[in-house]
Amino acid sequence: MVSHPSGLANEIELIEIETESFSLYIKGRPFHHRYESLKQYKDIHPNERMYFSVIGGGVESIRLFDVNEETLTESQVVPPLFFENGVYQLVVTPKNKASLEFYHEHPSIRKAVSKVGKPPNQLLMGNLTFTNEVGYSTFSIYSNGDKQLEITLEIFPSKLSYKEDYKKLLEEVNEEIYNLAYHFVKKTYLGSTTTLTVESSWTEFYRLLMKYYKQFSKSISQIERQPHHQLSKEHQLVRGDQLKKQDSKGRKFLQKRPDLFVKTEHGINIADTSLMPIKGLNVKKFMTYDTLENRFVKWMMIRLSHKIDMLKKVLEDRTNLYYSNNYEEVVKQLNGMEKSLNSRLKSTFWKGIGTLDRSVMSLVMQLAPGYREAYQTYLTLSRGLVLNGELAKMSIKDVATLYEYWTFLKLGQILAAKYIMVSQDIIKVNRNGLFVTLDQSMTAKRIFRHPHTNEKITLYFQKHSGRLPTVKQKPDSVLSIEKVGKDYSYEYVFDAKYRVDFAIEGSYYERNYNSPGPLEEDINTMHRYRDAIVSNKVKNYERTTFGAYVLFPWGEELEYEKHEFYQSIQKVNIGGFPFLPNATSLVERFLDRLIESSPKKLQQEGILPKGTLQEWQSSLEEKVLIIKVNSKQELIEINQTGEINIASKVLCKDWNAASYISLYMPKNVFGEDGGINQFAKVNEVCVNESYLTFKVHSWKRLKTKIKPVGYGISSSSITSLNNLKTADELPKLYMKSSVEKQLWNVIRRFSKDISVGLDKSNIEQASQIVSLSDIKKGLEIKMNKEYVIVTSPNDHIILSYEDCLYRVNKVFKSITAIL
Repeated sequence: MVSHPSGLANEIELIEIETESFSLYIKGRPFHHRYESLKQYKDIHPNERMYFSVIGGGVESIRLFDVNEETLTESQVVPPLFFENGVYQLVVTPKNKASLEFYHEHPSIRKAVSKVGKPPNQLLMGNLTFTNEVGYSTFSIYSNGDKQLEITLEIFPSKLSYKEDYKKLLEEVNEEIYNLAYHFVKKTYLGSTTTLTVESSWTEFYRLLMKYYKQFSKSISQIERQPHHQLSKEHQLVRGDQLKKQDSKGRKFLQKRPDLFVKTEHGINIADTSLMPIKGLNVKKFMTYDTLENRFVKWMMIRLSHKIDMLKKVLEDRTNLYYSNNYEEVVKQLNGMEKSLNSRLKSTFWKGIGTLDRSVMSLVMQLAPGYREAYQTYLTLSRGLVLNGELAKMSIKDVATLYEYWTFLKLGQILAAKYIMVSQDIIKVNRNGLFVTLDQSMTAKRIFRHPHTNEKITLYFQKHSGRLPTVKQKPDSVLSIEKVGKDYSYEYVFDAKYRVDFAIEGSYYERNYNSPGPLEEDINTMHRYRDAIVSNKVKNYERTTFGAYVLFPWGEELEYEKHEFYQSIQKVNIGGFPFLPNATSLVERFLDRLIESSPKKLQQEGILPKGTLQEWQSSLEEKVLIIKVNSKQELIEINQTGEINIASKVLCKDWNAASYISLYMPKNVFGEDGGINQFAKVNEVCVNESYLTFKVHSWKRLKTKIKPVGYGISSSSITSLNNLKTADELPKLYMKSSVEKQLWNVIRRFSKDISVGLDKSNIEQASQIVSLSDIKKGLEIKMNKEYVIVTSPNDHIILSYEDCLYRVNKVFKSITAIL
């Protein structure tokens, strides 16, 4: 019996098989260190069992290691022993000096096991390695060219729950894009059954061909032995004395040619006259195999030969060295099949069969022996595969690639559940070659719109960063969020890493972080993404990425919330999220917060990303003094001289804090030209006894003229430069409190057509904003000194000032709810 404390940490015998001609041993660690370190295996997966199969004659005994009993047992129903990324030593020793050979369909495993020693006592020895590959793996032992034993193992994932997470991950990937999970020939495979599809891949065709070619060939042989045939007629022109009993065609021939008849004593009595034709048509019947059914079978053989040839060309393509160097055995098999088909087609029988020129609807194809099997097999070869059952084995992409695809597709599913999808053709798929992959070009993206703000949300797959000062970057998924009022996007990196540190007891990770989580080097990669991905604006580079996060395969979300790499997201916008089919809540919650947050909130969370300089400058609140122009003549003089004179007694409070000056033209003097449309930097201020002179260098026009809309300025007023540039109505310049500004930012995301209500008609005399409204949407926000009332055509809510100041996301969600 193997001792638990030390034995489990070392390699031990996992499988022992004795046959008449050899002994086979597989040695390795009894289970993955994830379970050893966490001591969770026996408690969490008490019913998890490994599939194991041995097919062959002369088997004397089979023993497998049982981790529960901690010993070799004759039972073949045991917990999992083999895991991805595990290395297992195989040794096969002959008993009767037989020459043994090892075969596995994957070239790397096939070459890893070789003969050791000198004849006639050569051993088979090598390592079985399953890097990120999960499912069944079958290998065979041959003796003198004859298969002696076929063994099938089940390889389990080390970072996922096999039954719950891995199979759900496969299912969700294939639901989104059929056959995206399939690969050509890997070290492992899963069972599959056929399905109707118009998008079957070369990989599926190969697997079905390997399973069904012999059946198809056997059906053709049966057809050749007992081919379908029919009687065919042939008409020949002969002399009258050679004519036999006429069929309908012969009779019609004579009826149309009365000139062929002559009088004779012993003829046919026609109209009291004895007549006999001098020539006519005789019918000759013979058996033919050139039937519509046989033409159809020949067409199937030609089509299958062409498809095999096309698959060979893909494998032999010298531009793809991976295939051309690794699959000589597969190409050899395909050559044999193609040669067999072409040899049949060149035979006398099939040469005499014509070309198919119409569709075939025949009971022969459905019922006749040979024809029925050939037709059914060909239909099967034309179908696709779904992952279930044991009909055919199907290689699957390695788990790391699958996880990468799944994270992108799942992020898209989460967004699609709440936001409006703009394009239906959202996922580009590359179907060139042997298997399907996601297109990694700039077009691989999904675009959504917020249902209330119409803000654009884009999810990119492996977005190329373009030209960078250092090294190009290509993270797995990038979420780009546009916000109303901003001319740039907020970008966030979500990078799938199929790696997790299990925090083994006593390890560095366990001492520093206490619980499992993403690797430190992956967190460092997130820092690199955020620092490296920049955009060039004029002469300065600015970061475009506001946050970067590792998505890693772990399911204990509640426990992980205490992890340092989760809490770091709140501090520096770098960290990691556990992400599996049954663990998506933390990511969903975070996506919701990013999209619903105001641009100001996102900007505050960023660590000097793009837009920081702009936000910093606006936070200085550069002041603008607005002065009322009383006549058109006064406006002409100001523009000509660059000087503005104003009595000191009518200047507003804090006028001396202004760095800029702007002109207000009242509507009652300037008509439709009334409002504010220009500003300038103050160069110099001259103070006299009763008035001041402001000197400016040059006037600049505002992009949008600020309209009075029922309000005015009696003499002068003060505002910020940022407000001056963004406002389109005079009341919008007047936002003194933080609550007013927060509510303005929230409602501005819903609409560009906002009316502002003040408590006074002259802007400098107003003490507060009393309302913000969107007439078209029927939305109105009324403010008093204690709370805020939001009214829509459907409902109303009451918000506290504290919520408006510190819980902007809550305010935003509350308003969207009543809309």
